[in-house]
Amino acid sequence: MSQLDPIQVFRTEAAELFEQIESGLLDLLEDLSNHDQIDAVFRGLHTLKGSGAMFGFEALAAFTHHCETAFDKVRKGEVPATAELVAAVLEAQDHMKALVDKPNGDHDAMSEHLLDKLRAAVGGQAGTAGSAPAPAQVAKQATPENGLTHYRLNFRLPANAMVNGTNPLGLLDELRELGDCTVAANCASLPDLAALVPTDLYIGWTVNLITDKPKSDIEDVFIFVMDDMEFVLEEIGGKAVQTDTRTIEAAAPAETRADAPAKPAAPVAAAQQPASTGATDGKHAKTAENVKVPAERLDELMDRVGELVIAQSRLSQLAGSSADIMLRAVSEDVERLSGELRDTMMVLRMVPVGSLFARFRRLVHDLARETGKMIELETEGETTEVDKTVIERLADPLVHLVRNSIDHGLEPPDERHANGKSPTGKVILSARQAGGEVVITIKDDGRGINRDRVRAKAESSGLIQPGAQLTDQELLQLIFQPGFSTASQITNLSGRGVGMDVVKKTVEALRGIIDIRSEEGRGSEIALRIPLTLAIIDGLLVRVGAGCYVIPLAAVEECLELSLEDDLRSRGRSFISLRDSLVPFLRLRDLFQTGTEPDPYQKVVVISTGDERIGLVVDQIIGDHQTVIKSMSKLHHDVVTFSGATILGDGSVALILDVTHLVSVGQNQEAQLRVAG
Repeated sequence: MSQLDPIQVFRTEAAELFEQIESGLLDLLEDLSNHDQIDAVFRGLHTLKGSGAMFGFEALAAFTHHCETAFDKVRKGEVPATAELVAAVLEAQDHMKALVDKPNGDHDAMSEHLLDKLRAAVGGQAGTAGSAPAPAQVAKQATPENGLTHYRLNFRLPANAMVNGTNPLGLLDELRELGDCTVAANCASLPDLAALVPTDLYIGWTVNLITDKPKSDIEDVFIFVMDDMEFVLEEIGGKAVQTDTRTIEAAAPAETRADAPAKPAAPVAAAQQPASTGATDGKHAKTAENVKVPAERLDELMDRVGELVIAQSRLSQLAGSSADIMLRAVSEDVERLSGELRDTMMVLRMVPVGSLFARFRRLVHDLARETGKMIELETEGETTEVDKTVIERLADPLVHLVRNSIDHGLEPPDERHANGKSPTGKVILSARQAGGEVVITIKDDGRGINRDRVRAKAESSGLIQPGAQLTDQELLQLIFQPGFSTASQITNLSGRGVGMDVVKKTVEALRGIIDIRSEEGRGSEIALRIPLTLAIIDGLLVRVGAGCYVIPLAAVEECLELSLEDDLRSRGRSFISLRDSLVPFLRLRDLFQTGTEPDPYQKVVVISTGDERIGLVVDQIIGDHQTVIKSMSKLHHDVVTFSGATILGDGSVALILDVTHLVSVGQNQEAQLRVAG
């Protein structure tokens, strides 16, 4: 079994801390007096500094210490929280990421530049606050008359503290920063060498601290380990003794800790359980446990499940052609279990789209400062779940769409005010599930898309012929052409015509489509329709001529019978009447040029994407099929009718129909027939 790289583990945890810190900073911007958010940011910086020092990232720990100190002053009310401070720490966080990625790089100049910004944001106090007074300097002032307090602290960490990532030396260093500090180790609990466990911690400490800091600052040093440790804090010098104790669950036997401070009569470890568990009778609810698994292992497991589904399909086919009752029973059990395993695997890969939306809060904040625009970001449907692969591949396209909405769509505050709008522009990110696809929408209330400008740019670029007749949707879709941009000059945000091209290519690679709606002066809305998953889907297996094809079951609305008479009657105008509405249909036999005669009783499979629907005429509906999607080869990347392939139970290959493309073909055919009529 391979050992985990501790440095990689730290980097993973650091990435999570960066997300927490960034989220806390952006939440703080909405209410600069929110003490909960101030405390949350401080704790995140505190943890990052301690963990960085423990894993050898000294430059990160030293730099983060200054940001932590600045927020410590805010937390204590010494300086106010301001938008400038938040912006400075956000910029500093980007530098912290660089210190994690390249710890041995030359970062001194950037560190000083950012620290200057940080000092300016807190009124020039961050520089001095970042350095703790030397113990000798404190000792000269260590008299009760000068407002200093003498504390005696006895503490013992749990035996597994170092295994869980706690560095006792780091805690002692933080205590030294609070004032004049002397430390004595309690080693009486050390067992004989034969009984010693190398990974366990047996030492306790007694600390005498003379400081002008309050008791809460001492407790904050142990804020992340307090619940599992022994902790006794006494104030010496005429004031009442104050103690705060915790017991170690599953600690060493009492006789091995004879030197430990006396325990209080009633340990409070049991009281640490949150009240929300409702365990008033002493029985505690079992807490949920999460296990971190590398994404590569999930992908590998998904591949194995896919192969199992294919093998199960083969077994079902063999059982269906056999008279052995026991074989059929086993086949049904395997089919049920493989289906349940597939569903469980799909749930493991599903990620709330809110994890993707959260990234854009920082982007909007930075773009607002860069463009001088007032921007409000709203998100809806964050709990909608999508396959993790889809989430990863949608990140860059959504960045381009949000940047485009802010740069091209939203007007400056004075222009919005002149047009009778609120000075603050609004960008809305929303997600919702519609059948087997997720619809992600980017909407703004800006100036909208100028059709005349788009047409002029397209004609000058040779994308369309002058005066060409285009539908409104075809005209708007031109903004996704390579090299297309209506920006008058190249800026950091736009002008090169590459962003929207990336969006189209990525969405098409995900078997998705893009819908655009725009009203000049009112804003634009771009909707991305993406399949929920890219791995295994439920499909409807059909036969056209001698070949088998799979239609994604999520797109299927209903199936109808098309008699030979109805087929002949509809020649020239391929429509069927479906509950007082006309639905266009495509003859797949003609589209695929099978060269075979139609079956006497053909079937029409009605499919839809969004509000559009068409019928597909097939020779036979075979039934449902668990479809493991296999990508098409590079030689077939121009074949737009199919989105992939799958392996059937008999080992043959069935192509998966691209529903989006077929609906588009059907709608275009309908439009041409109406124009001709």
